[in-house]
Amino acid sequence: MLGFLIAAVAGFLTPQLETPVAGPIVKAMEGHITVEPAEKRLIAFMVAMLAAAIAAALLNSGTPFWVILGGVLGYFGTRLFEAGKKAVDARNGDS
Repeated sequence: MLGFLIAAVAGFLTPQLETPVAGPIVKAMEGHITVEPAEKRLIAFMVAMLAAAIAAALLNSGTPFWVILGGVLGYFGTRLFEAGKKAVDARNGDS
């Protein structure tokens, strides 16, 4: 369960990791690989999930499935919350 929570936090923090973490990686790769601007967030997400997986492994907590699910839910958490809130509001408004 701790691995799930660590991955959820890592997924949620992905946008904040884009500049300080993914920026230097992109700069190091520029001479070898063309990286599109939209891929910078993907690189930040991959690094965050790698860190979450290492932490889960060191703490012996969480299977790969739960770490991946936690990361995805963390990444899309705010959007999923807003969509759920809209659905509840629409349902309460129709009653």
